[in-house]
Amino acid sequence: MNNAYHLILSISALSLLGCSNSTETTTPKAEDVVESVYASGIVKSENQYEVFTKASGIVEMIFVKEGEPVKKGTPIFQIENINSTLSVYNARLLSLANDYQINKEKLAEAKNNVEYAQKKLANDSLLLARQQALWRQNIGSKVELEKKELSFEEAKINLKKGLVAYENINRQLKLASDQSKNNLKIAQANDKDLTIRSEEDGCVYKINAEKGELVTSMAPLAVIGREKFIMELNVDEFDIVKIRKGQKIIVRMDSYKNQVFEAKVSFIYPMMDDRTRTFKVEAVFLKQPEKLYPNLTLEANIVINEKKNILTIPTNYLLNDSAVILEDGTIKTLKIGLKDYNITEVISGIDENSKIKKPKN
Repeated sequence: MNNAYHLILSISALSLLGCSNSTETTTPKAEDVVESVYASGIVKSENQYEVFTKASGIVEMIFVKEGEPVKKGTPIFQIENINSTLSVYNARLLSLANDYQINKEKLAEAKNNVEYAQKKLANDSLLLARQQALWRQNIGSKVELEKKELSFEEAKINLKKGLVAYENINRQLKLASDQSKNNLKIAQANDKDLTIRSEEDGCVYKINAEKGELVTSMAPLAVIGREKFIMELNVDEFDIVKIRKGQKIIVRMDSYKNQVFEAKVSFIYPMMDDRTRTFKVEAVFLKQPEKLYPNLTLEANIVINEKKNILTIPTNYLLNDSAVILEDGTIKTLKIGLKDYNITEVISGIDENSKIKKPKN
């Protein structure tokens, strides 16, 4: 039988009329009925989440206890990881060693070379100008002029090389300084992750780790959520198209036997679970029970249709699912509407004055 089925909830009980002989009879009754979709589920804390560690290590401290309220940012666990601590220490040393301001003196030699090249270029430029003036007066040799021109060109090249060398050293020093500072920030962030804090205002519902225990990122250390609760329902794929946000829900829980609670659909998850062939639907209580805990089980009927003053008969009085036996033995075909294992809606075929017999098994 399908998990999610239509349930017709009677507002008033059916009155079955017996007779003196062995054949049971009854007459149709006008009633208010409700069509609903069945769903099972659990109670969850609002914004409930599992706490994980990003870094493996030993649980050094547990700052909270189960059942205690916590504020966002409250420390929950302190994880000890010697590798992370050493990484921060080494990153800090490298950051200091590669600091740009501390290493600026390494630029001094390159800067001196640039200044010398600038002076050499200025001097060679002056000597070349003088030699050119003499050459225009037919004084001096062509060889001397060419030497001055060559020296001037070499001075220009050397100045360019000096400037390039200076920029390269300056860029390398800045790069090493920035990388070291970034590596220090990364190491400090990783070390900061060793203090695990609450992401929400709420309550600690479960602690799965103990002090001194080795923990990894694979298993949750705790469960935290708000003290306001929601319901997580599983609705069969055959019924999900009938579910709408805001629909009324009738809820029953083993923790509150003989009590019924009202809720409404608040969210429908659009992806089906391939394993269970169900959709997850969230709902909120219209009036929350006095005491709730995460993972309490529940059963719910999501109301999808309500009909007032309709004609009904017991389902077990149907013959071949669409006919009844009248008191005189005549078989009467019916047009039926809502139907479950208890009650069937009669649209046409008989009325309230018709007496029908229960078919023999």
